Amino acid sequence: MIAMLLEDMLGDLGCKVVGPVHALAPALELAAQDHAIDVAVLDVNLAGRPVFELADALRGRGVPMVFSTGYGRRGLREVDRGTPVLGKPFRTGELADALRTALES
Repeated sequence: MIAMLLEDMLGDLGCKVVGPVHALAPALELAAQDHAIDVAVLDVNLAGRPVFELADALRGRGVPMVFSTGYGRRGLREVDRGTPVLGKPFRTGELADALRTALES
């Protein structure tokens, strides 16, 4: 349900959504494909697994990202500290700000 809400928010912001993906393995497969990804919104905990392997794969492709988490920055690794973070729950305006920050960095 949260993924659907996020998809709606992104659509309202004029984004074309690739996904959502609800588990790490298919997310890694999607990230490895040869299509353009302008920015990614990653839940830090994806189906009970940390999403950092996916973050590393996307970072390797130069894809900016935003983390969504209920744990705040303390749940991130040192390498992820400069990445915008959305605390749950968030609103469309906060999402727009985080996306803008990610795309500008």
